[in-house]
Amino acid sequence: MTLAIFDLDNTLIADDSDYLWGKFLVDQGIVDRTIYEQINAQFYEDYQQGTLDMAAFLRFALKPLADHPIAQLYFWREQFLAEVISPILLQAAVELVEKHRTLGHTLLVITATNRFITAPIVEMYGIENLIATTPELVNEQYTGEIVGVPCFQEGKVTLLNAWLEKTGESLTGSYFYSDSHNDLPLLKLVDNPVAIDPDEKLRHFAEAQGWGIMSLRS
Repeated sequence: MTLAIFDLDNTLIADDSDYLWGKFLVDQGIVDRTIYEQINAQFYEDYQQGTLDMAAFLRFALKPLADHPIAQLYFWREQFLAEVISPILLQAAVELVEKHRTLGHTLLVITATNRFITAPIVEMYGIENLIATTPELVNEQYTGEIVGVPCFQEGKVTLLNAWLEKTGESLTGSYFYSDSHNDLPLLKLVDNPVAIDPDEKLRHFAEAQGWGIMSLRS
């Protein structure tokens, strides 16, 4: 069955859920504004520039999960989804997903943002398959570590290949939609790469390669 793969942040939604979760924690007073806000912004800029130290970012981003009981985290997450994420869902993205669903394609989201944040967002689009950076959970408490490799750059390819082997799906005829040059390793792998509202580096590469370029925001 044809595989339709979607990035999440700035692709299916109109912003970056990882960055917005950090802002939400600041706004709720859950983390120290002076320190956290500046570091969160710097990591996001590094991501956009393609210079992100993923190990350092994950130590930073997963610490709030490790610092609080899971019931409290779920409560905050529901508030985050309602107040921050719901307004940035994209109708055009819903329509694109439904187009592939109607064609009988297997739908998959693959994202660097951790599964705690992204799983319920992906459910909002009715997509059952998710590959994401997975925070380690031991005895109903996050540890601040991850399981396996980060789902980032080449890591997306590694985790996708493992998923393909497990599920029996293939990349024959596959699509991948993404906004970011960080996803070039996977975009180069599929049969139908599509740049969605791409950053400057990805736009230039996509134009040079003759890839599809489209917007879900207008």
